[in-house]
Amino acid sequence: MLSSLIKEHQTKQAAKRVVQEQKRKECIAAANDLTQALVDHLNVGVAQAYLNQKKLDAEAKLLHQGAINFAKQTQQWLALVENFSSALKEIGDVENWARSIENDMKIITDTLERAYQTTQEKPSSSQ
Repeated sequence: MLSSLIKEHQTKQAAKRVVQEQKRKECIAAANDLTQALVDHLNVGVAQAYLNQKKLDAEAKLLHQGAINFAKQTQQWLALVENFSSALKEIGDVENWARSIENDMKIITDTLERAYQTTQEKPSSSQ
């Protein structure tokens, strides 16, 4: 009877160990699944942040390139405006020069006309 009780007890203990081992394995599997799910969830967030960062970097490069092009175009426009301003000044200088020449030519013309008239008057007065 004692030996049957011991065998029965050992059988129950063995069955409990099997059940306990099975539950331990299930618990470990569930913990692994939970850990994997958490890591996957974090990886999705990290992957999304990485993709967003790549997009931001690409946009920043485009913006930087656009700013460089804008600066070059601005410099070209400034050079054109400066050249145009210089050309206008030169036109103004040429216009002043032409007026000066015109005034000088009027003075010369007036002087020549007076000289001609004076020479025309002298011979007629001497006759």
